[in-house]
Amino acid sequence: MVRDHGFHPVRIKRIVQETADTRTYVLDAPFPYRAGQFLTVRACGALRSYSMSSSPETDDELMTTVKRVPGGLVSNWMHEYLAPGDVIETTAPAGVFCLRETDEPLVAYCGGSGITPVLSLAKTALATTSRRVRVLSANRDAGSIIFGSALTELAERHPDRFEIRHHLDDQGGFIRDFQVREFADADLDADFYLCGPAPFMDLAEHTLLVHGVDAGRIFSERFTPAADENPSDTGSGSAAAEKEGTVSIVLAGKRRSVPRHSGETLLESARRAGLMPPFSCESGNCGTCIAQVTEGEAKMRVNNALDDDEVTEGWVLTCQGEPVTPDITVVYED
Repeated sequence: MVRDHGFHPVRIKRIVQETADTRTYVLDAPFPYRAGQFLTVRACGALRSYSMSSSPETDDELMTTVKRVPGGLVSNWMHEYLAPGDVIETTAPAGVFCLRETDEPLVAYCGGSGITPVLSLAKTALATTSRRVRVLSANRDAGSIIFGSALTELAERHPDRFEIRHHLDDQGGFIRDFQVREFADADLDADFYLCGPAPFMDLAEHTLLVHGVDAGRIFSERFTPAADENPSDTGSGSAAAEKEGTVSIVLAGKRRSVPRHSGETLLESARRAGLMPPFSCESGNCGTCIAQVTEGEAKMRVNNALDDDEVTEGWVLTCQGEPVTPDITVVYED
């Protein structure tokens, strides 16, 4: 069964150079969407997800912002070859990194291009609610700040409701836990939104939880693969994490096997095996990471994409599937 991920031809209307390595693509795409969602682009034989920086409530055009990643297959291709008038293939918007219906403040921690969905959320919250919005944005240096003028304009337009604080690594080093706590102190009952590099998000999330923030009020958007789990680098906890059994992954004709780890999804196992499987939302919503279990059994934490017949046939969302048998084999569709 080849699943249709619903890709659509989308024309690029304009391209805006935000920073030296970041561009916003203004798209001729009549998709309805919610602030904080993303598009998945199919290019170069790969799938990559990019958040919208526009707001459906304040912007007439749909915009997605892409930062060039060193060695990044799709981001480099987009930066080097795409021009206004070109057509790309994307899914309709998806994702659950969205606003809740609440009057509580919104506090966001962003690292680098993690500001992209947060800008969409901030514009929408300020336009449609009375909520206060506070954003801590961390970047390498002043030249790396994405949407600097747009954030300044929001602060000028909503001086009593919007605060933007910039943290520059070249002046103060990497963000520290005490800075996360200090920024949260005024609004511990807020909704907290985190987006950025994995170490940045891990620090912010851990600090907020230790500081007493309810886990149900912390929302994270992660697109990049988790850090490699090299057994020689995992320390004393690695042996306890292993369970009896083997996870075998077949992707693009390559078969890799790794020891089964407790609490690890099939997608995480595939990454640990050195493969680059397709994924997008990592929330069980989009179906991009679908694969078929051909040996063994897996249980999904969340399934908002597959119907009962597909599950019966052995299809699984690898971002949500955990093995429930000692040995399991998962085959990604070609």
